[in-house]
Amino acid sequence: MPRGGDGVAGGTIHVVMFPWLAFGHISPFAQLARMLACGKEGVRVTFLTAAGNSRRVEAMLASAADAVTVVPLHLPHVPGLPTGAASTAELSADGAELLKVAVDGTRPQVEGLLAELHPDAVVFDFANPWVCDITRPLGIKALQFSVFSAISSAYYMVPARRLHGRCPSLHDLMSAPTGFPSDSVLATVPAYQAADFTYIYTSFDGQPCVYDRVVAGVEACDGIIIKTCTEMEGPYINYFSSQYGKPVLLAGPVVPEPPQGELEERWARWLSSFPEDAVIFASFGSETFLPVPAATELLLGLEATNRPFLAVLNFPKDADPEAEIKARIPPGFEDRVKGRGVVHTGWVQQQHILRHRSVGCFLNHAGFSSVVEGLVASCRLVLLPMKGDQYVNAALFARELQVGVEVTRRDEDGWFGRADLTEAIAAAVAPSGLGDGRKWRKFLMDDAVKRRFVDKFVEDLKDLVRAA
Repeated sequence: MPRGGDGVAGGTIHVVMFPWLAFGHISPFAQLARMLACGKEGVRVTFLTAAGNSRRVEAMLASAADAVTVVPLHLPHVPGLPTGAASTAELSADGAELLKVAVDGTRPQVEGLLAELHPDAVVFDFANPWVCDITRPLGIKALQFSVFSAISSAYYMVPARRLHGRCPSLHDLMSAPTGFPSDSVLATVPAYQAADFTYIYTSFDGQPCVYDRVVAGVEACDGIIIKTCTEMEGPYINYFSSQYGKPVLLAGPVVPEPPQGELEERWARWLSSFPEDAVIFASFGSETFLPVPAATELLLGLEATNRPFLAVLNFPKDADPEAEIKARIPPGFEDRVKGRGVVHTGWVQQQHILRHRSVGCFLNHAGFSSVVEGLVASCRLVLLPMKGDQYVNAALFARELQVGVEVTRRDEDGWFGRADLTEAIAAAVAPSGLGDGRKWRKFLMDDAVKRRFVDKFVEDLKDLVRAA
């Protein structure tokens, strides 16, 4: 394999990327790789992933194939981890914890690759902070890439979270940490959200918890990359940076490239039967699963809008999709919504669907990438977060940036009913429901702004690599 390490002097640098084995992490790393490879000062990228993901990752990077090489890692056997598992999409929650152990077991392979390639920098994820132990003696710079919003990292991934003990209590997590921006919309969160955040500090089978892995990586690395910008999250970026005293490189919101090809005929035909902006598209990503009561209320809420809708519900890998869908569909529902409502499970061309002229409202889980996709497609946004950073993102987008409507929930347990859904959708599609969406769409779609993000990021990356 070609050697790197002297690229800065020649103008081109070589970066190795090593994301956590979840496609919610792999996708932002791939977006960043494409952005760097296609910039005016093209960066050469080597992308590490489990062998079972290689073909899919290569397809994601096809537009930058000349500058990006995908290198497969072979996961060691871990008792209890299904043979051939290569990403969290194929695993239960317990299996995902075992996958972290398998990734830890790739350390000898990664060490050999980095010694051979000797890149200028390695961009790694929260799950593998030990990368820094390899890069340091080789003189390679290591940067931890947070695929989450700055506001979420600032809320629960800072040293201030452990001022009162190793594991913050649920009560602690209901309030922002010491020093958090005082004018934030996120001074407090309800109990059900704080309870969800406790996972971050929970150890499984004696392994480091998520918080410990993140902190170990941040403390050992040479810099932090965050997929955001000061225009959207300036106070939270500054707070997070001050907590660790590390350089922070901003990749920008990483707006997705326009989708390639055509929308599948069956969806194009169905969507085209409705007027402009009439359809509600409800989708929660590939790894956010709605339990039966929540999904049932969602469907009844969509029905009650009297608008056409396409609802995509996904389930864990080992589930029976047909049985899961059947358990969530209310009696008589299919007959009542026939011709205007579809419930689907499995992958769909989300960007194509969002950009179809008949889709006017996007009901989603407040994943950062999904919200950005909805914004650039000019959809009204309804936010129904179900876990983790989604709760914090919803607060940022709906309450601070004014680009969506949150579904009202019960504070103690997060329950929502069909009426809460219909009220949120009605507010989003009302004349005033656009909020500042037009302003932020213009900002995100501005080619000069996007070039500025890329150029500044590469400049900062080169400066960090040059630093002694």
